[in-house]
Amino acid sequence: MPTVAFHTLGCKVNHYETEAIWQLFKQEGYEKVEYEQTSDVYVINTCTVTNTGDKKSRQVIRRAIRKNPDAVICVTGCYAQTSPAEIMAIPGVDIVVGTQDRTKMIGYIEQFKKEREPINGVGNIMKSRVYEELDVPAFTDRTRASLKIQEGCNNFCTFCIIPWARGLMRSRDPKDVIKQATQLVEAGYKEIVLTGIHTGGYGEDLKDYSLARLLEDLEQVDGLKRIRISSIEASQLTDEVIEVIDRSEKVVRHLHIPLQSGSNTVLKRMRRKYTMEFFAERLDRLKEVLPGLAVTSDVIVGFPGETEEEFQETFDFIAKHKFSELHVFPYSKRTGTPAARMDDQIDEEVKNERVHRLIELSNQLAKEYASQFEGEVLEVIPEERDKENPESGLYIGYTDNYLKVKVKATDEMIGKIVKVKIAKAGYPYNEGEFVRVLDDAEIKQAVNG
Repeated sequence: MPTVAFHTLGCKVNHYETEAIWQLFKQEGYEKVEYEQTSDVYVINTCTVTNTGDKKSRQVIRRAIRKNPDAVICVTGCYAQTSPAEIMAIPGVDIVVGTQDRTKMIGYIEQFKKEREPINGVGNIMKSRVYEELDVPAFTDRTRASLKIQEGCNNFCTFCIIPWARGLMRSRDPKDVIKQATQLVEAGYKEIVLTGIHTGGYGEDLKDYSLARLLEDLEQVDGLKRIRISSIEASQLTDEVIEVIDRSEKVVRHLHIPLQSGSNTVLKRMRRKYTMEFFAERLDRLKEVLPGLAVTSDVIVGFPGETEEEFQETFDFIAKHKFSELHVFPYSKRTGTPAARMDDQIDEEVKNERVHRLIELSNQLAKEYASQFEGEVLEVIPEERDKENPESGLYIGYTDNYLKVKVKATDEMIGKIVKVKIAKAGYPYNEGEFVRVLDDAEIKQAVNG
């Protein structure tokens, strides 16, 4: 039985696609082994969102070549798409496939074994207009299933390389989305995370279909308890989408809405397509229909030209609108993007100092948000044992509104829905008291409400 080992760098979409590529190998009779082991084939799924992503990807590729010089080394993903020549230049790389044509990988491996000539299978992603259907009936990781619904992005923000790595916006066929959602529920998943490169853009390229319609159709999937949207732009939170979320029994009280900056002048330089006034109005509207909503966000600090005043605007906006948690990134130059060529790049020390101020704010807001739920009984899906103290009998899981909870549980409860009382709010963890497990009849009743 031939063996294959995978290493994934980067985002949730890459992790999803590695699972999809594994399905292709599995159908061909491969056995999966750990990346640290000796394997016949190594597949490295690369990231290029930052220059560091490229560097890490190269290190991981070289590690596989050292581990087993006779193995077939197959490199795919975003870095492979944007810089195939750089990767082909690494001695020992045999096959390069970008962010499309993943189904050809196995064929390339067979071809390579015969001809022993390196293969560059990277095409022009900008010409791609059709979503590449890759099925994932179940995940190696048991509790939350990602469901990829779209590919690519048309926004071309000045800091971002991703359209060049992923191509333009293309939506997955709704029938395929529903089919896979149903498969995942049959495999035992209670929560599905809708994901993509520009997830909220779903449907922009479809006739008579939209994200709102997709959410309505997913609502009908029997046995599905939670729908989480991995990320959605403020501009995509249309009145229609908000109304659907308001009516929905399954879309959770948590949205990740990337802010990037809270200053209109910075947003303009970033070529983001909204103003702070618009963003604020959408947040207010959302919180009206979804009391207790958790809004998490991404922020880039120290974008070229960011003044102390502009940073302060961002800080004040976040404090005022009480985001529940932030992912804070110091701006890092991405070669090949307009922002990397901008004058007035910010000093690293200034960046770091601002990052720390925002992280402190985020920690404080996260604690404040969690404290509202102290004493309440919420539904948690335990995901794994507490690795820090495995003997404690504590398990870690998420509530619908994305609070991370530690609770006494058992292995049988992993992936199930458990009623938990938030005994002590905190951050990053809340302490929960186990109340009981919901049985399937109750789940049905709760969903059909």
